[in-house]
Amino acid sequence: MNKSRLYSIIKGVLISEKTTRINAFNTYAFSVLPNADKTEIKKAVEEIFKVKVKSVCTLNVQGKMKATGRHLGRRQDWKKAYVTLMPGQSLDSTNLQGE
Repeated sequence: MNKSRLYSIIKGVLISEKTTRINAFNTYAFSVLPNADKTEIKKAVEEIFKVKVKSVCTLNVQGKMKATGRHLGRRQDWKKAYVTLMPGQSLDSTNLQGE
């Protein structure tokens, strides 16, 4: 697989109340490309963060309808990936910066 493709799959790390709770279970949330599959996400996380991945769960998030004054708009749909690491592996704040 092309290295530039691997580095473009992971858009960013998601940080929220829920993601900080699941970090206790060695699981991290990422925003990923909508056309990326689980094997590509696994390879990308292993390559970028130098960790071993146990499993990947993905879900498509539907964009919300938003009103700006009289006009209605819609946010863009996006894809979220929950990545569980092998026991003993972790992502600390220095790993989350990427390379």
